[in-house]
Amino acid sequence: MTKLTTSREVRLASRPKGIPTTANFTLAETTLPPLQAGQVLVRNLFMSVDPYMRGRMNEGKSYVPPFAIGQALEGGAIGEVVESLANEFKPGDVVTSRYGWREAFIAAPKELRAVDKAVQPLSVYLGALGMTGMTAWAGLTLVEVKAGDVIFISGAAGAVGNVAGQLAKLRGCRVIGSAGSVEKVQSLLDEYGFDAAFNYKSGPSLEQLNRAAPDGIDVYFDNVGGESFEAALSTLRVHGRIIACGSISSYNDEKPKPGPANLFNMTTKRLTMKGLIVGDWLSRQNEFEQEVGSYFRAGKLKNKETVVEGIDHAAEAFLGLFSGKNSGKMVVKLT
Repeated sequence: MTKLTTSREVRLASRPKGIPTTANFTLAETTLPPLQAGQVLVRNLFMSVDPYMRGRMNEGKSYVPPFAIGQALEGGAIGEVVESLANEFKPGDVVTSRYGWREAFIAAPKELRAVDKAVQPLSVYLGALGMTGMTAWAGLTLVEVKAGDVIFISGAAGAVGNVAGQLAKLRGCRVIGSAGSVEKVQSLLDEYGFDAAFNYKSGPSLEQLNRAAPDGIDVYFDNVGGESFEAALSTLRVHGRIIACGSISSYNDEKPKPGPANLFNMTTKRLTMKGLIVGDWLSRQNEFEQEVGSYFRAGKLKNKETVVEGIDHAAEAFLGLFSGKNSGKMVVKLT
């Protein structure tokens, strides 16, 4: 194997204002230092781009530290161990890490997690069997989604939404999803087994949700915010539950929009709304991997992904998340 001495990485060049552009990113080459005792050298195979990363590009405190100007970005990645001076790993092992946005890196064993390389494609560890899949699983678990529930999922053709819908079906729910194109709506029905789906761009979400769920919904899995959230507040039954997972419709807003006009429904319907950060669930990762991994191996769970080739196109892949370029999980293939 050719000795790995350099790596390309994507750095944050400037903080975006509104919707990011490729000018906010720069591709740089870096020289890797010699491997030290107790370290592992990894060549990344795939990296993840995720909507939450947009918040880390802003300055200021959040639930995760902001990305630093001029430094490599971070995110989920899966790679192969090239060289190891640590007992925990050997060359050829496949590992996940938070060292995305770069072709190769050096890390301590505690920063890596070994996975079964017999599971294919390996990019599934960034999707259905990765943090996005775990986010879907954790959300359903958070509000105790159960058989018989009617659940509405916004952004349902995205990385988290499609897995949430599939897992909800496996739990015995009636599942309704919204997406942003005719093709994505069809995939929710034909590929993922949703009971109903609609294109939020083709008409008011509330009208379409009422048609799909004339008797109301029990659970809303919110990946979008905005109009979808307001529609769900109107449609939820008494004692309904809301999983507050994401709000991609507002991530690029320079000024916050006013809240939903019908927020008082939280009171009149005695609704429960719980916020979800997947990092709070890492202690249950083995439980997630056993349950959801068994579904995947049995062919009961599909891993849909959109693959972009090359680290030089990583920024474009990230920007594509905000214009609906992805169906399922967006990943970048690095080798």
